[in-house]
Amino acid sequence: MSSKLNEADAILVGIPTRYGTAAAQMKAFWDATGQHWTKGALVGKIGSVFFSTGTQNGGQETTALSFYTHFVHHGMLIAPIGYSSPRMFDMTAPHGGSSYGAGTLAGPDGSRQPSELELEVAEHQGRLVTTYAMQLKKGRAAS
Repeated sequence: MSSKLNEADAILVGIPTRYGTAAAQMKAFWDATGQHWTKGALVGKIGSVFFSTGTQNGGQETTALSFYTHFVHHGMLIAPIGYSSPRMFDMTAPHGGSSYGAGTLAGPDGSRQPSELELEVAEHQGRLVTTYAMQLKKGRAAS
């Protein structure tokens, strides 16, 4: 699958969190992008992350921060969501996500499904990253 990354305008990576960082399987997938790195194939592409943890405060922000280094080494443009969605301020129920990206609280056994609020933030992130990618593509075509 990593061979198709160079065809994308933007790459959104869903990351299961293990002890405050990306799961080994996700790291292994990204380790397989070495040929893209040597060719500069991902330079200038937009990268963004979303994530899940088993608990609240289970490392969502540290997972995003540690994973963004992969994008930096490839010369990608990082697109966090900030607090661009008003739903990020909703304190009526526990929810995942942060200014780094959308997130969900999967529960200790992984059985919890994303809440409506978490899904809305994820959709917002998808629209935001798509908008950035379209604007960047138009700008590059114009120059």
